[in-house]
Amino acid sequence: MSDLEGFGFVMPHWFYWGWLAVMPLILMALSKRAEKRQGQLAGSYPIMGEVQADEDPIIHHHFQGNAFTRLIDWISDKSGVFVALWTINAVCFYFYEVIMRYFFNMPTIWVHEASYLLLGMQYLLAGAHTLLHGGHVRVDVMYNLLPERGRVGMDIFTSMFFFIFTLALAGTSWTFFQDAYGMHETTVETWGIQYWPVKGMMLFGSILILLAGISKLIKDIALFVRMGEEGAE
Repeated sequence: MSDLEGFGFVMPHWFYWGWLAVMPLILMALSKRAEKRQGQLAGSYPIMGEVQADEDPIIHHHFQGNAFTRLIDWISDKSGVFVALWTINAVCFYFYEVIMRYFFNMPTIWVHEASYLLLGMQYLLAGAHTLLHGGHVRVDVMYNLLPERGRVGMDIFTSMFFFIFTLALAGTSWTFFQDAYGMHETTVETWGIQYWPVKGMMLFGSILILLAGISKLIKDIALFVRMGEEGAE
């Protein structure tokens, strides 16, 4: 007899991972199709379009980059939109849990675990998108007192701390991933899903953030040089 018998419906692990991979692509394709048919509605959130950055003059004057930075920026933007759509799953999971628990007296053993793992992976995988659109927290006490070129220079200087942290995150994630895969580590809850894909997403997310940081640094340096040339004229 299976350890999971008697718990009602239990989402298979393979279906969980497969659904997370396919579901955002389906919604993004449907959104693109709707945009082609009707045009994007004014004021609606553009699922397939660009998300506007905060009103930061530095962001609006950023050097648009070369083919490499444009590719990285596209990947950063779309990966953030992709994992953002996972939130719909968490809402649906918990809705199912509430119905089963309070109407049928059949609480699940997998909803909470599936949801917090989903949101944990989402946190890191969306980091590149957040960096691209200037959404990370920044202490502005001294930053806003600098002239525009000074702020770009500050961004270049502080990027070295960003890369130290991101490389450390990537190295640690790689170690976690190897250990989880080698030891066939599973979660401690009854659902017992394999941990290595989760920790693999930590590694993948840190690589995305690292690439987004490289793209930003390239654009910052180009903008800093261009501002210097314009100031010298």
